[in-house]
Amino acid sequence: MFAVVKTGAKQYKVAAGDVIKVEKLDGDAGATITLDHILMVGNDKGVEVGTPTVSGTVVTAEILEQARAAKIIIFKKKRRQNYRRKNGHRQELTVLRILEIGPKAAKTAAKKAAPKKVAAKPTAEKAVAEKIAAPKAEAAPKKAAAKKATAPKKAATPKKTAAKKTAAKKTEEK
Repeated sequence: MFAVVKTGAKQYKVAAGDVIKVEKLDGDAGATITLDHILMVGNDKGVEVGTPTVSGTVVTAEILEQARAAKIIIFKKKRRQNYRRKNGHRQELTVLRILEIGPKAAKTAAKKAAPKKVAAKPTAEKAVAEKIAAPKAEAAPKKAAAKKATAPKKAATPKKTAAKKTAAKKTEEK
């Protein structure tokens, strides 16, 4: 049995036991993940092509390691312009071993992976939401209390103009 899987904007033909390198996926070495974007499944009976995906079928894979590809050198040059640029790039990769293909894999993988992911995300999101909401709720009453506690402002004393200042100085001199 084989399947064509789409991950990281690329397509891979995989079978049980294959080891493939794909663009980086979240997870640690030893973790099990499911790839649910299956474009085609083939077996002894024939080939099933999805429109666009095959529903009810998943591929279960184990993460072997998080690695990096070989360095690629990017060199740009414009002759007679004294323009040279050298840059390098190493793509992040995830090495996967394909464990199972098929609807049976969907049920077992869902039982293994779903409780961990579902339980972890809502608690983290709730904690962040509470932290954000709590300071705002506490800050609002303090401001309101501060406004009520202040005494009414006194009327500002009129400022002396330049003409009044000079007249005041003359009277002081006499």
